[in-house]
Amino acid sequence: MTTPALLVQNVSHSFGATRALDDVSLSVPRGGFTALLGVNGAGKSTLFNLVTRLYANRSGLIEVAGHDLRRQPTEALRRLGVVFQSRALDADLTVRQNLMYHAALHGIARAEARSRIAEVLAQVDLADRAGARVSALSGGQVRRAEIARALIHAPELLLLDEATVGLDVKSRAEVLALTRRLIAEQQVSALWATHILDEIDPSDGLVILHRGRVLFTGTAGEAAAATGGDLTRAFLDLTGVQA
Repeated sequence: MTTPALLVQNVSHSFGATRALDDVSLSVPRGGFTALLGVNGAGKSTLFNLVTRLYANRSGLIEVAGHDLRRQPTEALRRLGVVFQSRALDADLTVRQNLMYHAALHGIARAEARSRIAEVLAQVDLADRAGARVSALSGGQVRRAEIARALIHAPELLLLDEATVGLDVKSRAEVLALTRRLIAEQQVSALWATHILDEIDPSDGLVILHRGRVLFTGTAGEAAAATGGDLTRAFLDLTGVQA
């Protein structure tokens, strides 16, 4: 059996008396796009913060490409690229300077970093903006630069937390299409956290998270089939959220 890009088993997390995640289990297959669907407050960001070790994981198991996050944190995190919901680039630096800094954090030598930067910027269609300050980029370009940043160390898994928030319809579509293209061309896997149902295709892996609990795992098509092919109806039925 192929080791999944991400394996989460029986993970819970609390903030004081508030249970943010309750016995969460899910997996992201190699070379696959998995949507983590939930309304704001469902626990998506908490889960991402555990996988990236911003929060300590005290229960259950989290593995990245077969590496236990608690016992092999360096190996696990080396295989992980992250695009957080909040902006992560220094707006006063150029795109290249931001990526050089991130490459240095991963111990990549300058000569190799320059080569990698050229490569990843070409992958995200920003080769002509390497010398531009981040403050001069559009919202969609900033997101693509953040994806390039996440790719600089050649990870096996991308985590994207509400990556299209604040973007216009055209930029949203471009960022989503880019992520899908990277999966197809670079054999990277992705966990795409979102609350927007029209970002999900029927063939996508789907995890529905609500109030810290997993309510569904499978494909989006399988979820929709239960309500005659309507994913929106399936989501509302499972969560009890009012339309």
